[in-house]
Amino acid sequence: MATSEELNEWDRHYLWHAFTQMAEHEPLIVERGEGCFLWDTDGKRYLDGVSSLWCNLHGHNHPQLNAAISGQLAKLAHATTLGMSNPPAIELARRLAQITPGDLEHVFYSCDGSSAVEVALKVCFQYWQQCDAPKPKKKKYLAFGNAYHGDTLGSTAVGGIQHFHEIFGPLLCEVVRVPSPDRRFGTTEEHLGKLGAVLAEQHETIAALVIEPLVQGAAGLLMQGEGYLRGVRELCTRYEVLMIADEIVTGFGRTGKLFACEHENVVPDLMCLGKSLTAGYLPMAATMVTSKVYEAFLGEYHEQRTFYHGHTFGGNPLAAAVALASIDLVEASKMLSEVLPPRIEQFCLRLQRLEQHPEIGRHLGDVRQLGLMAGVDLVADRENNIPYEAHQRVGYQVCKATTEAGVWLRPLGDVVVLIPPPVISEEELDLLFDALTQSLLKICVEIAVQPQA
Repeated sequence: MATSEELNEWDRHYLWHAFTQMAEHEPLIVERGEGCFLWDTDGKRYLDGVSSLWCNLHGHNHPQLNAAISGQLAKLAHATTLGMSNPPAIELARRLAQITPGDLEHVFYSCDGSSAVEVALKVCFQYWQQCDAPKPKKKKYLAFGNAYHGDTLGSTAVGGIQHFHEIFGPLLCEVVRVPSPDRRFGTTEEHLGKLGAVLAEQHETIAALVIEPLVQGAAGLLMQGEGYLRGVRELCTRYEVLMIADEIVTGFGRTGKLFACEHENVVPDLMCLGKSLTAGYLPMAATMVTSKVYEAFLGEYHEQRTFYHGHTFGGNPLAAAVALASIDLVEASKMLSEVLPPRIEQFCLRLQRLEQHPEIGRHLGDVRQLGLMAGVDLVADRENNIPYEAHQRVGYQVCKATTEAGVWLRPLGDVVVLIPPPVISEEELDLLFDALTQSLLKICVEIAVQPQA
């Protein structure tokens, strides 16, 4: 059995980590989990403060989820959904149709969120080529500044974070871009006015609009104003543009409702699900479509209406089984009605205490929160809105100090992201904020990082 030292060495040499500068990589190798905690190969315990990249719902090593996988493993580990099916995939498709808003009744499986968005983009393009009233000029997509929808080429194209995607520009399809609907920089009416003007001018060539409902996740949890999502739905309907809701981050309760679209009673034409679909257990994603969209792909073989797209592991029975068990747990635990409300209240109170802290508060810019999700901006000087210099990597330093204190966090630049599992206890949430408070004091206050000139 490999030692910790050997694993560290092999990790640095052989394993190329996502979104990681490997020349500076410092391994953190976890080997087991229980509840909201992870343990590394040296036996040190860490509170999982970001739900293992925003996907863990019920904690690690949950007996009911483990049993679902074990039970299915004894029957069938994998079978393709190209030309055949399996009971868990069928049952999950029906269940998703029952719990998602409106008439999103048809499910196309893939393996990750990026692929779910890729499916949605291709579906929308093909839809306008072959629907009952074809509009073949509709070949573009409308997306937002600061958006993030994944890293395949299609999902990269509709992403709007320059730092991530600029280098791949020559490979990408044409996208119509409107400014981020960040509520800090304009009212709902102003943002909808900008969007409406673009749609009025270009709707004849736009196949679909893709949006992260209510909150732009990878941009640093940027929040939209009340009524914006509902206004987007109305504009898409008016201008005959399909609406894709990317609920990969926001789905399954993280915002306080099962799906973010439910906050404004919005039914998109397509909805992308991933991450928490399997409670963070196995790779699986789904693209939900309405009957109107689905029926455009039905016809005789010679009509070539088929959606020629697929994934080897789409609809994998192990993943589908654990997804079904997770949905059962959400409902049986009354997560939305009883578990989350007191934790969200505590979450908000602890965020307020950070903002009001006499020493820490002056180093916090905007603090954004929705449900059990928050983005905390770190600044050199809040009063004068002076940011830290990028090379100081203050967000990284704060999260490194927090991890050393036993709470694992991962920043987005100088934004500290807090997305703990919904099952986190009162004591565990206090542990998270206590560690973060001490780390902010250590990094932002004690070492007195100098603001830029």
